[in-house]
Amino acid sequence: PEVIITVAPGMPGTSMAPADFPVEPPNCAALSELAARIARSTPGDGVHATAHGPLSLVRLSGPTACTPVVYEPRLVIVAQGSKSATLAGQTYVYNPLNYLVVSVTLPVTGQVIEATPDEPYLCLRLDIDPDDVAALITESGLPQAPVGEAEPSAHGLDLGLYAARVNAPLMDAVLRLMRLLDTPEDLPVLAPMTQREILYRVLTGELGHRLRALATTDTRSSRIARAVARLREDYLQPLSIDELARTVHMSTSSFHHQFKAVTTMSPLQFQKHLRLHEARRLMMAGGMEALSAARHVGYESPSQFSREYNRLFGAPPRSEVGRSRGVPQV
Repeated sequence: PEVIITVAPGMPGTSMAPADFPVEPPNCAALSELAARIARSTPGDGVHATAHGPLSLVRLSGPTACTPVVYEPRLVIVAQGSKSATLAGQTYVYNPLNYLVVSVTLPVTGQVIEATPDEPYLCLRLDIDPDDVAALITESGLPQAPVGEAEPSAHGLDLGLYAARVNAPLMDAVLRLMRLLDTPEDLPVLAPMTQREILYRVLTGELGHRLRALATTDTRSSRIARAVARLREDYLQPLSIDELARTVHMSTSSFHHQFKAVTTMSPLQFQKHLRLHEARRLMMAGGMEALSAARHVGYESPSQFSREYNRLFGAPPRSEVGRSRGVPQV
């Protein structure tokens, strides 16, 4: 059964003490300005780069089908419309009231659920660098997760993905970053400072302890984050669970258990998803034929590739890619 994750005051395990974060929501004027600025910078549907590298903007003029995608570590702030991300039967809805944090690379299913040509889905995405998170935790004196603690997430859900409420201080910082796009000469100096403030607001905000757990040195969760990063870089190589566990100084059994707690899948499943997503990207964006893409990502059996591709994406490679080419991947 699917679980819809909602954010509500008093929710057990969400660390919503008043001392932890301001609860004042953003006002309508702030949201309207953010939507107008994103709309002005996105002339068509799709993902749009900005003059500030870690920041990208997204516009879509209608709902989309449920599509398997790979989310990289990032913060997503929605100005208009809404979208959902589903991971292992748990669905996170993010909209102008709730932002999404992706702490580690994760294969998920994404879907824009509210958008029209007159009121398109508009959001900004800010890449998260784990090293920046760790440095900010240290320099700001934020509480770290206890060494060795697994830091279980609320309700037993995964650590790698969560939705939390937008508050006024966070929205204020986000707006200041967007305004800097109008003065490119200020970006090199002021954008990194503003981005740092945004990250600080997330770390001190609702559920920020979950992001801190993945960035704090030598917690079990941070070790899994390092393993995920290595898998992301070397997903085409043969996978040895024992060797990967040793590189992050964990026993094989503990590593396997904690990896699944963070990503909701085993290391082998995770690697398989990354390979299939890369094959899909090669076919859709690069025009590569299915057989060539399968071999490129390490499949020796075309039938096995087709079968596993069909299981993940809901259609055989040729028909699914033919139908999806030209659709923005967001």
